[in-house]
Amino acid sequence: MEKLVKLKGGDELVVVPEKLVYEGAALAKTDGFPLFIEGGCPADRLKVRIKKANKNFALAEIVEILESSPHRVKPFCPLHNVCGGCGWQFVDYNFQLEQKRNIVYETVKKITGEEIEVKPVIASSKTREFRSKIQYPVSQTKVSKRLLAGYYKKGSHELVNIKFCPIQPKIIDKITEFIRQKAQELEISGYNEKTHRGELRHIVYRYSVSENECIVIFVVNNTKLSEKFKNLAKKIMNEFAHVKGCLINYNTEKSNLIMTGDTRKIQGENHIIEKIKDKTFKVSANSFFQVNIGSAENIFETVKNIIKDNYNEPRILDAYSGVSSFGIWLSDIAKEIVSVEEAPSATKDAEENIKLNGIENLMAINGDAKAAFEKMVQEGEKFDVIVLDPPRKGCLKESLDYAVQLSEKSIIYVSCNPSTLARDLKYLKEKGFGIKYIQPVDMFCHSYHIESVAWLEK
Repeated sequence: MEKLVKLKGGDELVVVPEKLVYEGAALAKTDGFPLFIEGGCPADRLKVRIKKANKNFALAEIVEILESSPHRVKPFCPLHNVCGGCGWQFVDYNFQLEQKRNIVYETVKKITGEEIEVKPVIASSKTREFRSKIQYPVSQTKVSKRLLAGYYKKGSHELVNIKFCPIQPKIIDKITEFIRQKAQELEISGYNEKTHRGELRHIVYRYSVSENECIVIFVVNNTKLSEKFKNLAKKIMNEFAHVKGCLINYNTEKSNLIMTGDTRKIQGENHIIEKIKDKTFKVSANSFFQVNIGSAENIFETVKNIIKDNYNEPRILDAYSGVSSFGIWLSDIAKEIVSVEEAPSATKDAEENIKLNGIENLMAINGDAKAAFEKMVQEGEKFDVIVLDPPRKGCLKESLDYAVQLSEKSIIYVSCNPSTLARDLKYLKEKGFGIKYIQPVDMFCHSYHIESVAWLEK
């Protein structure tokens, strides 16, 4: 170890990465000392340079690929090395899935101390043009004041002006370029996050795969609607039949928050309609819905099959429910379902979705999960199955305590963060639940992100 501590910035050495890790880097070791290498692929032979070293690990950059891994492929996007959107495009897709499975397995094992069965990852049905929600930060060029819209460079807040993005529908590229042109004509300025000046902060799209339609949301550094954006909305809707509505979101906060809750319609519809198999979902601008529709179906079916195969006409609690997507999907195998969602816009969508689908055994409640759970416990409610689909930060311990009291048979935990999933699984295990298995589902192709469905039983 004394030798390893001597590693310092600027040192060069040759290594072979072992695996990809959460956050996307490749892990290599030199005499047991871990190096994290951006852009490395397992089985590469790399000459690397140490960027930063401390007593526990070092960060390194690739100087030269001496031998390419058999898992390394040519990225399909010309901006891959610049844009921070898809970190793993240089890795063969099937190998990406293997690495994601390993990330889930190792994270859960490390935190819970147990070897939990992690099934092979269910692949995305599409690995290109799969994103149905796109959020472009906006700025402008210094001299010409032309609008820039795209994603940030890796590890920075420098904007990459994206003309073509292969992981989203092609129509989005066309609309974005149209907005760039018309914004200059209308003298709409791009936002400067350093000075907090400029009008347009983000362009957000919600796209329906089934209908091939979208809504466009302008996130503005203002508190009122200007004639500029009325004119821009009119021009967009006159140009593109695919655009069913334009909206404005007011955001004057000095933070990295993309959208506030204050969204207003400018013209057309304020939502999209997405159809998956025989289910219909209304999704508003601020409502949560999965960004990869094919993978959303895989997750819905995974949860449904667990319940259908093991519980007969159960009473289900669907928590952190968004537009009640799980509740609606499970309604034909359940006796009764109660959905709980904190966001008012999503709950409103849920109520309309219940009507759209003619469902009579599903009730949507607007409220914080912890408070709703506490009230249900006080009222003596019981559920056969609880479906938890919390945000990345996972569940509060108090919410899990109430869930344990409410569940008579099972908890199914859907997570987009292996670390918080493992933390909460460990806690639920301590409260008497056994972990049957974890089924990962690939929602975010070409990135380290992974969705997981964990099945627990009392």
